[in-house]
Amino acid sequence: MPAASDAGAASDLDGASAATVRAALRSADPLPGTAGFAGRVDDRLVRDVLGRRPLFVDADDPSAWAFDPARLSDPTSVPPGVARQVGDRPTDGDRVWTLPDPAPDDREPALAAVREAVRAQTRAVDADEGSASAGGDLAVAFSGGVDSAVVAAGVPDAPCYVAGFEGCHDVAAAREAADAMDRDLRVVELTHDDLREAVPRLASVLGRTNPMDLSIALPLHLVARRAAADGFDRLALGQGADELFGGYAKVAKAPEDPRVDADTVRGARREVLATIPAQAERDVLAIRAAGVEPVTPLLHDDVVAAALRLPGESLVDDGVRKVALREAARGLVPDSVRTADKKAVQYGTYVSRELDRLARQAGFKRRMDNHVERYVRSLCDGAATE
Repeated sequence: MPAASDAGAASDLDGASAATVRAALRSADPLPGTAGFAGRVDDRLVRDVLGRRPLFVDADDPSAWAFDPARLSDPTSVPPGVARQVGDRPTDGDRVWTLPDPAPDDREPALAAVREAVRAQTRAVDADEGSASAGGDLAVAFSGGVDSAVVAAGVPDAPCYVAGFEGCHDVAAAREAADAMDRDLRVVELTHDDLREAVPRLASVLGRTNPMDLSIALPLHLVARRAAADGFDRLALGQGADELFGGYAKVAKAPEDPRVDADTVRGARREVLATIPAQAERDVLAIRAAGVEPVTPLLHDDVVAAALRLPGESLVDDGVRKVALREAARGLVPDSVRTADKKAVQYGTYVSRELDRLARQAGFKRRMDNHVERYVRSLCDGAATE
């Protein structure tokens, strides 16, 4: 991973060319046609407006930076939308890009724009400008929901991978969807030993021990590890669809849901977009730790720009979430897949449930505060002494 002394190296910038980022700096364009970027360009550290690629500086020495926090003694995340002089301490003036907040377009033109952007970007996953993900062999993380199915439809020859414990929703849904789409599906059957072995490594990679983040990252990491073992070096995912297209219950229920402050669906969607930097950091690090590069076509700037112009009823309509994405998928995937409901990965794979089971088996009972995180920390402590 690059550090501040590596100026001029090709690896100084992840996700876009230096020319693209320089142009975005001159114009203050927050969506310059990339799938996110981070790193050093000239004498500045930059991270795109949605923080789709991780970037860290050392809290003790801000001249030291890296894409991998393990390269720093005290890593701290660079905020999204920032362009900061290398070596400078953070200031309020660092932010140069802000996510647009356009007025909604009329329903039909807005849906058409999303359809065009989604289809173009899912077909173009091999052409991410300046990205380490361009080229090489590609696999698809596939859960049977519309997000991953649309991504898979863009790369019809790529094998699909799903992880989960026996009997879980995601494996069953992925099998049904793969059969309907006539796709090669490879199932990563998880065990308790997989969790016990992977948890300390992932906690170290992520710098996080909270069970929610680990339960989300574990299936991604284990799918990526299996794909790497099979010879693939890129993994395409449907990340960003829930945030962009209204996939969360708290967005669908706005303003009644107390988990959001907004009084409209569009406002609630904007709130959840602010969670993308931390989520992307977690997911990218988990996948890269398996030796695989993530590819996220639904987070491309063109898709983001189109999604931001959707009216509220094209996000959620009569209880149906991700309306625009489901419409974009019409004709690309079977209707049974296009309309399918999807569980959150930590629940659909049973990883959250089984981490809880392992914690209780190890003596960390539910009556204890943060019993699963205590168990996670015990695993980390045990790994550190081995």
